[in-house]
Order: sequence, then structure tokens, then C-alpha cells
Amino acid sequence: MKKFSTSTWLLFLIPSLLGILLFLTPIPVTNAETGETEWMVTVAVLANWMRDAIASIVPWILLVVLSIAALGSLLYITRKPNTDIEVPFFDKLFNVNLFWTITRVVAAVLAFMVLFQLGPEAVWSEYTGGLLLDGEEGLLSFLFTIFLFAGLLLPLLMNFGLLEFFSSMMMKIMRPLFRLPGRSSIDALASWVGDGTIGVLLTSKQYEANKYTQREAAIIGTTFSVVSITFAIVVIGEIGLASYFLPYYGTVILTGVILALIMPRIYPLTRKPTTFIDGSEQDSQTEDVPKGYNVATHGMERALEKADSNRSASKFFKDGFKNVLDMWIGVAPVVMAFGTIALILAEYTSLFAILGAPFVPYLNLLGIPEAADAAQLMVVGFADMFLPAILGAGIESELTRFVVATLSVTQLIYLSEVGGVLLGSKIPVNFFDLVVIFLLRTVIALPIIAGVAHLLF
Repeated sequence: MKKFSTSTWLLFLIPSLLGILLFLTPIPVTNAETGETEWMVTVAVLANWMRDAIASIVPWILLVVLSIAALGSLLYITRKPNTDIEVPFFDKLFNVNLFWTITRVVAAVLAFMVLFQLGPEAVWSEYTGGLLLDGEEGLLSFLFTIFLFAGLLLPLLMNFGLLEFFSSMMMKIMRPLFRLPGRSSIDALASWVGDGTIGVLLTSKQYEANKYTQREAAIIGTTFSVVSITFAIVVIGEIGLASYFLPYYGTVILTGVILALIMPRIYPLTRKPTTFIDGSEQDSQTEDVPKGYNVATHGMERALEKADSNRSASKFFKDGFKNVLDMWIGVAPVVMAFGTIALILAEYTSLFAILGAPFVPYLNLLGIPEAADAAQLMVVGFADMFLPAILGAGIESELTRFVVATLSVTQLIYLSEVGGVLLGSKIPVNFFDLVVIFLLRTVIALPIIAGVAHLLF
């Protein structure tokens, strides 16, 4: 192993440990209203504090953000969307396809209607659009603040070697367990602590570069483009179970790993060809650690090299602000548009109840209380990951809310983000594949999550 200076070791250890403490380590917090002690990760505590401090102006800031997202996308409407990773930042931010441009415009219009209470009450009532934009308890208000802190601090996990270290440690297990090359662990880890779309874009780029076969690209894109820690925090907070973050996230990991073992071995992923994008067949190759290294020393050397290449403080803050803008511009409009429409449909129609009806006997079999109310939440996540949490917040049973929250972040295939990016990429999956994978993940995950929930409640 190469020799590295003390400053390089510190540059790896200090930011990485700080990132673990901020994003993965829950701390006790006293609830001002109930007096009870809750366990929350530090970034969520910071987000809640800031939301309370600026509650009166957050909805107006969000209106500005949503308007910028809509106007920026309209300016880019005539340009062909570019899904490459290395593209100008603002091009990546605003240059989306027609569907997502319309989504952003709809979101801005809906926010305007809600804040000024214009148009039908179904749009701006406290149970629909008003619920999302409420300054004190609204989901978008929490998203605004947590994306600020999480986005700024995310480089602590991403830029100083933590991913490189763990990706090397996982190299020997990826092929036998998940039928994937060791390098795919980087995609999975980048998704887990960053964002699912990052994993999809990395996978698509490597597939285009002949690094993955069609089957491998499809497996990684649909199985390992996982929901980030940031989103998981938002979901468990919205469902009203923030104090259960540790068992909740543990269940997410357990369920995600089991699904990752099963999905590559069943239809439709097993039907994908083992050929590369250029048509060539895959050679059976084994991945070995370089001579003179073991997985730990190889991973440590790569981690230290990564840390040594990120000594610029300005780059740290630049990357952080890019993360924040990407989350504000990319995610907030989707939540506003899909969330408001879904809440209107849930409040004033029986659409989701009809679609979810087949899940009622299954939920009853698993002993889930309020099965009829929860059934509709089994399918609504296909539109957007946040919708089950939003619609399920009113369910009385904590056990049921825990199941809903955990399932919503293990289904993975939601059209508002990862699903849309998958369909827009060159990864060989189509809409039918995504529907089948979503339903299979739901059916397989429910008994696992229900089992843990019965132990907790």
C-alpha cells in the first residue's frame, strides 16, 4: 500500500466520520409539544429548527423556487435533453423533457393557486395543496430545509473516500450474491447516500461504455438505484414516526438486501440478454484485488487517493450548493404537482381505493390494521415515493404507518424520478418492465416489513 501523509489520512477520517454522525447517527431530541424524547438524525434536527424559524416565509420562498424551475425549463424547451453526467450544471438542472417541463409549470401554477386561494377549493384546501405548502407542518416546507442542510453536507459522505473504501470491501460479494461486477457497488452506494438518479445516470454511462451487459444494467438501475437517506428521513417524519428512524431504516436495509437477492433471479430481469450494448457477449471474468493487496488495503488506498484529490474547500461548498439547487429545482416541483393531484384524487375520488382493492385480503392475511385504508397506498407510490407518506399520515395505527413508510422507500420504481430517468436513459427497461418490477417488489417486501412491524408494535 502506498504511503500517505498525515493530512491525507485526516482528510479521509474527519469528513467521513462527521458525515456518518450527521446522516446516520440518531440523537435524542425532546418534543416541545409532548415532552417525549424522540431519536432523529442531526440533519433532520437542523431542518426542523430552521423550518420553525422561517415558517411564515417558506411557502413564498417555495413559490419563487417553483417559478424559477418552470421558467428555466421553458427557456430550455427547444433544446434536446442531455442525460450525460458531465454536462453544464444549469443545462442539467433545467434541460428536461417535455413531460417534466409541463410538470414544473403545473407545480408553479398550483403553488400560486394555493397561496392566493384561487380557483377550486379542491386545489388549495388544507387537505390538498394547502397541506403540502403549510409553513409549519407542510411536506414541501420540510423538504426545503432538509434539502438545504443535506445538500450542503452530503459531500462529507461523497467526496472524501468513504464510498471508495466500502465499494472495495463489497467487491467480493457483488457477483455471487447479486450477479453483478464489483464496480456496481459504487453505483449502489452513490444512490444510497446521494440520490437514486445518480445511480441510474452512472449505470447508464457505464452501460454505454460497454462496462455492463444489458442484464447487469437493468438489475442495477431497477434494484440498486435506492432511495437516499435524505428521502428516508423525510418519509418517516411525514408519517409521524421520526422516533422510530433506527428500526425503520434498518428494516429498509434488510428488505432492500433481500429484494436485491431475489429480483435478479426472477422475471423480467432474468430475461434480459447477457450481451453488451455493442452486441458482444460477456466473457466470464473474475475480479481480483491487485497483487500485494487485500480488500481492506485496496479500499483504503482508493479512499485516501479520493480524499487527497478533494483538498479544495471551494469545491466542497460548490458541490454542496449544486446538490441543494438540484434538489430544490428537481424534486420540489414533482412533489407539488404529483402530490396535489394525488391528494385531490384521494380526497374527492375513489381511484386509489379501486386500484388498491386487490391488496386488502393480502394485508388482512399479514395482520395489518386498517387494511382498507392502507391498500390504496400500496399502489400510489408508483407515481411518486412521497405520496404514500402524505396520504398515510392520517392512519391511526402506528404499525400500519410503519409498514406504509418502509414499503414506500423499498418499492424504488416511482415515475416522478427514478422511473422517469430509467425510461429516458439507454438502460434496457420499458414501462411494462417497471410496472411488473414495482408490483413484484411490493408483494415480496410486504411480509418482511409486516414481520418487523409486528415485533415493534
